[in-house]
Amino acid sequence: MLFRTARNIGRLFVIGRTLARYNALPETLPQTAPGFALFWRWVGNAKEPGRVGQRLARALADLGPTYIKLGQLLSTRSDLVGERMALDLAELQDKLPPFPGAQARAIVEEELGAPIGKLFRSFDEVPVAAASIAQVHFAVTADGREVAVKVLRPGIENAFERDIDLFYWLAELAVAVMPKLKRLRPREVVDTFARTSRLEMELRMEAAAASELGDNFKDDPTFNVPAIDWDRTARRVLTLERIRGFKVDESERLDAAGFDRDEILAKASASFFNQVFRDGFFHADLHPGNLFVTQDGNITAVDFGIMGRLDRATRTYLADMLIGFLTGDYRRVAVVHFEAGYVPRHQSIEVFTQACRAIGEPLQNKPLSEISVGRLLAQLFAVTEQFEMETQPQLLLLQKSMLTAEGVGRILNPDINMWELARPLIEDWMRENRGPEAQVLDDLEAVVSTFRRLPRLVNQAERAASQLADGGLRLHPHSIKHMLDRWVERRISERVALWIIVVLLTVIAARVL
Repeated sequence: MLFRTARNIGRLFVIGRTLARYNALPETLPQTAPGFALFWRWVGNAKEPGRVGQRLARALADLGPTYIKLGQLLSTRSDLVGERMALDLAELQDKLPPFPGAQARAIVEEELGAPIGKLFRSFDEVPVAAASIAQVHFAVTADGREVAVKVLRPGIENAFERDIDLFYWLAELAVAVMPKLKRLRPREVVDTFARTSRLEMELRMEAAAASELGDNFKDDPTFNVPAIDWDRTARRVLTLERIRGFKVDESERLDAAGFDRDEILAKASASFFNQVFRDGFFHADLHPGNLFVTQDGNITAVDFGIMGRLDRATRTYLADMLIGFLTGDYRRVAVVHFEAGYVPRHQSIEVFTQACRAIGEPLQNKPLSEISVGRLLAQLFAVTEQFEMETQPQLLLLQKSMLTAEGVGRILNPDINMWELARPLIEDWMRENRGPEAQVLDDLEAVVSTFRRLPRLVNQAERAASQLADGGLRLHPHSIKHMLDRWVERRISERVALWIIVVLLTVIAARVL
């Protein structure tokens, strides 16, 4: 414990020195402690240009891969760092100097258990891209297929685990010193960061994510995922089909090739909507460098290290909330937050409705092309502290993804809103998932779920009866009476539930026939 504290304090000194050198913290922070203010003046650089968020992004890039990933995570937390800083951190790029090609070859051979010459006809020593976690080399397989080989950086796992330990230590310290920060769930934020980053460093998991996303779009030629070469994929090596095309932000090249940018935007909007609402499994890092337009005018995505999932209940909440904001029905926005359990019941729904109006009303007079759903969500998260709304990690990841997708849309055509293009899909989805038939199916599913739990309840009752018979469990007479009352109620509920199932099945059959 003492060694851990000493090591983390030493690491904090290095981090503080780097932040001071880039003048990368708010001006008021060094003034909160005289000793820190002295240190800040000693190593600080007041002449560093740019906003605080821009300076912080440069400092994190200097600190290394883990801190680059941390900055990208903080870009989703406008409730923590503010909207302006979140936007600045969203520009943080994880481009780093490459490691030697000879090391990449050695890792490939070690992971795949064969000489490079047996695995590939050719393997480019110079990487085509080098990021914080891995770098990519082009190669040709022994059977002549062009592929891209992603290789994990040497030693990245050990360095990451040391940094994660520091983040946990800081999260625990922050809550101990400032208990009100518990609402922001700093340890859970670190958990999310650690989990997603570890998944990024397990390239077989990335391959599985790409495979799942590809299966979801197997009948949709407008959005494609590179094929996985599973024979040349392992924990630290990922081999995919090589993609040839233009990045979506290469506007001049797209125009010169004769592509219709509005058509590309429509395809991008539909694919993002389908990932989020139809499938509940979405690419959470769709920046322009990860989206290519191929020769047939369709879109292909790469880099599947960061993926998000939304269950059906969360997707329904999200759809209701967005429609409430866009139609000015702020009471509906408030109600869905209370129904989802995001805002505690003891809070005032009227006051929360007023807060939602303060966020949504400025949107009502704006043209649709100027409305950002990602920024709307960021503003919503920023006002939740007074209502004790706990952080929802899956929504934070989605909010960041929405901002990124909207940025791609503005690059392709700043006068068109991607959500307007996806509106027919949204309306169809709402009819299918919020209409009477969907409500009937939801109710039926809830009843079936209740019946599935009955065997477990019976087993628990049998165990309790055995303990009573053996003298190992003693109950107060009032407890016995309460159990008998509950048993009678349950028997009645079972009969009612059975009749509900019969009625629901009759309704469904009538609709089908």
